[in-house]
Amino acid sequence: MSRDGDGRETQEGGAERTPHGYTDYEQARWTQNGTYEPLLSEKDSTRVEIGDDVDSPLPEGLTREELTLPQLSEPELARHYTRLSQMVYGIDTGPYPLGSCTMKYNPKFTEDVAALPDAAVHPDRKAETVQGTLEVLYRLQEYLGRIGGMDAVSLQPPAGAAGEFVGIRVAAAYHADNGGEERTDVIIPESAHGTNFATAALGGYDVVSLPSDEGGRVDLGALEAALSERTAALMLTNPNTLGLFERDITRIAELVHDAGGLLYYDGANLNALLGRARPGDMGFDVMHYNVHKTFATPHGGGGPGAGPVGVVSELAPYLPAPRVRRRGDGNDASYELFDPESTIGTVHGYQGNWLVLLKAFAYIARLGDEGLTDASAKAVLNANYLASRLEYEVPYGPFHHEFVASAGAQDAADVAKRMLDYGVHPPTTKWPEIVPEALMTEPTEVENKASLDDLAAAFNAVANEERETLERAPERTSARRIDQASAAREPRLSWHALEDR
Repeated sequence: MSRDGDGRETQEGGAERTPHGYTDYEQARWTQNGTYEPLLSEKDSTRVEIGDDVDSPLPEGLTREELTLPQLSEPELARHYTRLSQMVYGIDTGPYPLGSCTMKYNPKFTEDVAALPDAAVHPDRKAETVQGTLEVLYRLQEYLGRIGGMDAVSLQPPAGAAGEFVGIRVAAAYHADNGGEERTDVIIPESAHGTNFATAALGGYDVVSLPSDEGGRVDLGALEAALSERTAALMLTNPNTLGLFERDITRIAELVHDAGGLLYYDGANLNALLGRARPGDMGFDVMHYNVHKTFATPHGGGGPGAGPVGVVSELAPYLPAPRVRRRGDGNDASYELFDPESTIGTVHGYQGNWLVLLKAFAYIARLGDEGLTDASAKAVLNANYLASRLEYEVPYGPFHHEFVASAGAQDAADVAKRMLDYGVHPPTTKWPEIVPEALMTEPTEVENKASLDDLAAAFNAVANEERETLERAPERTSARRIDQASAAREPRLSWHALEDR
């Protein structure tokens, strides 16, 4: 390492390093014979004959006469997977400012807790033999209820989107028992998460879109016009997807309740409120918790996660079964599973994804009230600091945990691709649509000032680059620009799919 005449550090080969942010970045690319790192089956395609003398209990249609099993040594396997890990960007590699998705760092101690031998509990064991497990689940229900201001919590849903669907089904069951068969509408702000619209439609409701006012918040006049005897619920997150707190939330709750509807809280942005405000105190009746966003569990990818649901007391009888309850106090306390009296049924096996829930419990217990409050403070501070450092236009504000900048004359998708060349995971782009060429950014509470300065440097470097440079990006990553639409619609998720090309 040396310094040039301007005092800037330069690396071998001339790559320049500024005080904040790299102007050159190269992601690992492992190649063999001109191609990317081969699959294990390509490294060794030995065919193993099974033979007719093998007795299998499986049906004939599920058996085969031979199987491809690569015959590789342990070093070959270790190097293969290490190389693949070096070709992937993740939260252990650097910041992940993906707005709305809250890709925050997962502390490793929670993985240690989940790996404890006592955590390996078979879900079919009788309740009296797993009292410790049931106590943890019960205490997590209580923690989440207190954090959200909810009277009862179900831990069953296996992901945030699943929890969202459970919440709307609980609302539907409540209306069905209280003369609400004609309540066919769910009102959703135009800036809401896409899952809100999908959840309402999948739950059998008609979606009524609600415009924002000039300040980016709920338009009260439009809300009053949309409410009717057909209204089942208003789905809302607070702060909203622009990072703005809905200052009229108590009036919003009053309007919805006066119309006979329920107020649903999308827990995606709860990270901004920990220890400071509770959805239940604002008037929300039902909510889901994204434990991967707020309580640092792994992002579930739609299934192997957790999305608990909390409700006020009137809706508690409709929660999924089973739940956990405590009998007695002190040394005489015991825990048991029970079915709520009007339950919507079982939405996941057993008590939910136990090990994910255990990680959420460990995170909450480790931080405590003071730590959770500090996390929300840093999330808000980081978002506002980063927004203040960008050369891109940032409408609205001040913000809570996230903000939405505008790429202006640049294409937001091109900006995102170019950010990869600076070793930065890009923000969410093109949404919400009320901000043109949106760059939705959430640094979370885990980034320090130096990291935020690096992020700002990357944003600002891209803001000043030519269109041709952006359109070629990314150039320094293990994979170049791909056809995202085709990848989403026709994914190839196994090496068999590659063979069938």
